[in-house]
Amino acid sequence: MSTTERDYYDVLGVKRGASEIQVKKAFRALARELHPDVSTSPDAEQRFREVAEAYEVLTDPERRALYDRLGHAGLRRGGLEPTFSHFGDLSDVFAAFFGEDLFSGAASRNRRSARGPDLQAIVEIDLEEAFTGLTAAVPIEVAVACERCAASGSEPGTGARECSTCGGAGVVRRVSQNVFGQFVHQQTCPECRGLGRVLETPCADCDGEGRRVVQRTLDVDVPAGIHDGQRIRIRGEGHAGVQSGENGNAFVVVRVRPDPRFVRDGDDLHTAIRLTMTDAALGMTARVDALGGELELEVASGTQPGAVRALRGHGMPTLRSARRGDLYIRLDVALPTNMTEEQRQLLEDFGRQAGPETYEPEDDEDEGFFRRLKSALR
Repeated sequence: MSTTERDYYDVLGVKRGASEIQVKKAFRALARELHPDVSTSPDAEQRFREVAEAYEVLTDPERRALYDRLGHAGLRRGGLEPTFSHFGDLSDVFAAFFGEDLFSGAASRNRRSARGPDLQAIVEIDLEEAFTGLTAAVPIEVAVACERCAASGSEPGTGARECSTCGGAGVVRRVSQNVFGQFVHQQTCPECRGLGRVLETPCADCDGEGRRVVQRTLDVDVPAGIHDGQRIRIRGEGHAGVQSGENGNAFVVVRVRPDPRFVRDGDDLHTAIRLTMTDAALGMTARVDALGGELELEVASGTQPGAVRALRGHGMPTLRSARRGDLYIRLDVALPTNMTEEQRQLLEDFGRQAGPETYEPEDDEDEGFFRRLKSALR
């Protein structure tokens, strides 16, 4: 069964109302059990990724709320599907979640040339820009390889020696004894910070880190039809790796500002126009604001207040598709509030002349009224 078919709470073994602390605790326990360095199960890596995907959703308040209401379909529709598969190897995952490796051995040694962390940035755009798509300039702070020391961390002309504290292992171990037996405690070496070597003279520019934080502008192609909260991945634009390790990725969260003219529902747009009582009664051609320019809407005579008309294909573009959503227009009919005596007299004359048949609705209009009533009640 794929992750998209499994309940995230079941995957982590927690109740639906579990706190973030409980979710994290469950993830840590399962991650330790399923890590390939520990587990001999052939599906350990796949199961770990399922657990991590569940963790990613349930520790994000926005995505968790959407998942609780609408499940996996809601995440897909809102563009908030997990992106856990974009991480590098599993040791990168632990570094991303906890800031340190949880396991010893190969995982710790690999940190000497580890992939850089991913970074996240936010860009805000208007609904019209989401309609057309654009290239956005996004300012970021990113760690880049130090040019002075060529990412080695050592001042040019100097080198490094093996760490005397850990003997080059990058970790130190302490054995303790109690009534239950011997316990081995292992932690990252405080002298070399897990690198296994100590610099003779740290680089003056990066202070021995091999990386420097700089301000950059990232040009991000935002596709037409993107939804509020969706993320765009740019490979290799994240932080530089340790000791010339590969760069992480950049994830840009797109926030779409509300437009006072429209309400967006998926790829459909909803708006409203105001008609006078005579326009609704006699019919007319109305001008409607739409993304991409004004449109004409033929209003039939006898149009009722609250009627909704649809202009097919004039909504938002659909991502990765040629189709477009629809534009729904609600027709609000304004009644006169300030009339002259002559206007009042004319209206009274009309009222006396109009019989019940004048207001007799067409069958479909009558059904439309009840549909609108049900919609309003919902």
